[in-house]
Amino acid sequence: MRLVVKIGSNLIQTPEGDIDLNLIAKLGREIKRLKSAGDQVVIVSSGAVLCGLKKLNLQERPKSLVEKQALAGIGQAYLMHLYDMVFSNYKLVPAQVLLTSDVFREKTRFENTRGALEKLLQMGAIPIINENDTVAVEELLFGDNDFLAVHTSFMLQADMLVILSTAGGLRDDKEQIVPIVEDVDRAFRWVRGVNSTYGTGGMLSKLTATKIAVSLGIPVVITGKEDSLENIKEGRTLGTFFQPSKPLRQSKKVLAMMEEPKGAIYIDEGAYKALKNGKSLLPAGIKRVEGSFYKGQVVMVYTEEGMLVGKGRVSFSSDELRKVLGKRGEEVKEILRTNKEEAIHRDYMVVF
Repeated sequence: MRLVVKIGSNLIQTPEGDIDLNLIAKLGREIKRLKSAGDQVVIVSSGAVLCGLKKLNLQERPKSLVEKQALAGIGQAYLMHLYDMVFSNYKLVPAQVLLTSDVFREKTRFENTRGALEKLLQMGAIPIINENDTVAVEELLFGDNDFLAVHTSFMLQADMLVILSTAGGLRDDKEQIVPIVEDVDRAFRWVRGVNSTYGTGGMLSKLTATKIAVSLGIPVVITGKEDSLENIKEGRTLGTFFQPSKPLRQSKKVLAMMEEPKGAIYIDEGAYKALKNGKSLLPAGIKRVEGSFYKGQVVMVYTEEGMLVGKGRVSFSSDELRKVLGKRGEEVKEILRTNKEEAIHRDYMVVF
């Protein structure tokens, strides 16, 4: 089995604010046993900025991007030093892999990166992946490492994605862990704010990333650091297991994971239900358009409340869509002087 394990910044530190070496050691012990059973583990680890703060003995998270970049440069070296120091005790060899969004936008870079990661796994190394914050000049595609973990799982065709969280799993209205989720959309009703001092995520981010992963056919577990990777592999978890749906066909997986979005469309409840039932997106159901894009480019699709619905290739530009918001069939055709009425045809739409 091939596991991708995502570790957030807040999990890397203890309640006292120190780096949690016990967690890294626990991971090392479990990965050693998994490797001896023939399994492979890839780690997506946050924590570079946190480690930079600790190294310089600073207390406040950086407010500007350039400060974040500088601290990430210092902290990434320290973070990898800690993984190397602890993992070496278990005869594990960590390998640093820093990624930026262009890896998932250009086929040659994608294949080269996948080839390098596959070779590392063949050599018995443990890839430890993070965003390359030091050279990023804007917020990356991933937004945070929950989405980077999904992209990594897609690239490596992982058998399972494990997201370690301070929440320990998805919690219901009574603060009890929900053991199994079959429909991720219904799980969003339990999302509440999760404080994250050094990370950028929270349960909303994790659920949104999970929604994408299960649509690719990848099962997801959100759990706490006290859980066991070995038990999770065997189908037992202290957290929440999200069942995968029927995976998308390959062309739609590429649209979902490798096409760069140029804008966003927000839709009403009726349009959302239609998309879930396999229909095309019509201008009648669009409430607003964000960004500037041309016909044939890819956009993200959200509900009015901001919940991710999917991703698709538009039939009209952003300017054209703004002219026909809420309009129906013949009216759309007349205003835009076209034979089409679908804003996004179902054949060019991925619904997560």
